[in-house]
Amino acid sequence: MKTSSLMYLLIILAFSSCKVKKQGTPQIAAEDSFLPMQIGNRWTHGTHTYTEIRDTVRINKQLYYKFYSLIGGDATSTKYMRIDENNQLLEAFPDQPGMIYLHAKFDAPLNDVFNTLNDKSTNDYQVKLVEKTADKRTFEFDMVNQSNLKGSTYKISYIKGQGLDDGWDSIRINGKVIK
Repeated sequence: MKTSSLMYLLIILAFSSCKVKKQGTPQIAAEDSFLPMQIGNRWTHGTHTYTEIRDTVRINKQLYYKFYSLIGGDATSTKYMRIDENNQLLEAFPDQPGMIYLHAKFDAPLNDVFNTLNDKSTNDYQVKLVEKTADKRTFEFDMVNQSNLKGSTYKISYIKGQGLDDGWDSIRINGKVIK
């Protein structure tokens, strides 16, 4: 009796001491992602232009990847991006944690339309998914709330397993050179 009670107590203690690790957004395998995110991923044009993932940061308790870009050897840019549980590409800002910018909806149906900020400000682009294949997504951006720029659209494409389709000279994903 004492042995079974002791065994029962040990089992209870073992289960209660196990910590359940809270999972964030489930990671999509690099080869299945339209923007693979891992520290060290790097996209390069020549010797003085590149984008690489350097770090992670939590913004509003969500994990974002820090994308650092050097453009032409003298200009820099830093963006904080993540792909959420709905396969949407989001950008947030550490100094403005309430502002979230929606760049892409990778699982949206063709011709789906959404807004980047959804606040009708001049920086709130209207986006339309204009090309959807098994390996490529192309989004068309229009500044519909800016009277001088409305109708001056531009497109951004993403390639599965590679990320932004920008004519990169070389691409390194998860430590592996893929181009």
